[in-house]
Amino acid sequence: MGKSLAKKKRDKLIREGRRNPEENRSFFAFADLRSRRTKTKAETLQKQKHKNRLSNQYDEDNRFFTFKLTN
Repeated sequence: MGKSLAKKKRDKLIREGRRNPEENRSFFAFADLRSRRTKTKAETLQKQKHKNRLSNQYDEDNRFFTFKLTN
């Protein structure tokens, strides 16, 4: 793979004796600042409640029947 243009510019600055721009980065740039949490009991129950909703839509009590009447 080739070098990106930004990488080439950083390398040129280092060769010229200037400060490496990578050193200007804060340590927060490398930290994962996303807050993670587990689901609450209510959220878990809500998921279970709606899990098989479509497959259970037509239970035995609610099935459609067609009858053929003969004369």
